[in-house]
Amino acid sequence: MRRPKDWTRLAAAVVGCELVGILSTPFTLAAIPTWYAALNKPAFSPPNWLFGPAWTTLYALMGVAVYLARKDKVGMRLFKWQLGANFVWSVLFFGLHSPILGLIDIAILLWLIWKTTRRFYKVCKPAAYLMLPYLAWVAFASVLNLAIVLLN
Repeated sequence: MRRPKDWTRLAAAVVGCELVGILSTPFTLAAIPTWYAALNKPAFSPPNWLFGPAWTTLYALMGVAVYLARKDKVGMRLFKWQLGANFVWSVLFFGLHSPILGLIDIAILLWLIWKTTRRFYKVCKPAAYLMLPYLAWVAFASVLNLAIVLLN
């Protein structure tokens, strides 16, 4: 049975990841009805309402993953770098209205997620498995970002 201290750490990890999403929300919400709505988007672009629930779920999974792998210093460093790149993408893409800067950032982000997932796999396989939906979503988002660059 887990000690209460462990539950506190788990909650802190999940809330910490969710906060990244919350902090990037103002950049996103301000741009969606105006700038983003005016962009040419590919036919496979998901509806706007899907992004909120998807990211909330992904941040929660990331929080559990980082909690499980928390004792690995290299994994934690990689995780923090990818989380920072995650936040910066919203600032670049939505805040600065720059799909090309967003594309550069998301390529780095995708690589960092891959590296983090591989590292987690070495130290805690369940943590790596929890990162896979995030890796898949960001891979899809990378293709979407590229398509937006090409269409605009």
